Amino acid sequence: MIRLLRLLVYLFLLIGLGFIAASMYSPPVRMAAPPPPPLTGTVERIVIEKSARRMQLIQDGKPVRTYQIALGFTPEGDKLQQGDGKTPEGEFTIDRRNAESAFHLSVGLNYPGAEDIQRAAEAGYSPGGDIFIHGQPNALPEGFKLKGDWTAGCIALTNAEMREVWAVTPIGTKVEIRP
Repeated sequence: MIRLLRLLVYLFLLIGLGFIAASMYSPPVRMAAPPPPPLTGTVERIVIEKSARRMQLIQDGKPVRTYQIALGFTPEGDKLQQGDGKTPEGEFTIDRRNAESAFHLSVGLNYPGAEDIQRAAEAGYSPGGDIFIHGQPNALPEGFKLKGDWTAGCIALTNAEMREVWAVTPIGTKVEIRP
């Protein structure tokens, strides 16, 4: 009986020492990267790489911001017609801004172009339109981000990212969308 009590005491001591040692251990702390400095002025170009789901703002010939983006619900390939869920590819210009859209801010691209309109007319369908860079749906709470490719052909960012883009992209900003 005394042996059993000694064994239990030693067991409890070992467990207690284990808890003390564990409480003294602290895993390495990962330092968060400092936030980038605020952007000033305007950007000269936006480059979107669909396959990487990446959008970069270019200022003075250098990338100053990189964002992870969502695209149309069937993103591979160039947009051909309305409803295909594709994000168009090519060279575009921001031609409108909408602070009252159904998504948190939006800047519109000049799609469709003359070639898109002609191709669609010859084939007997609509090329689609209303391609925007925008934030999340206004119905979602601030800070929420939909996963995956979910737009009808637009480029989507978080609301905070879209506010940053909105501040530095006037009408006339060039946008290149690569496959």
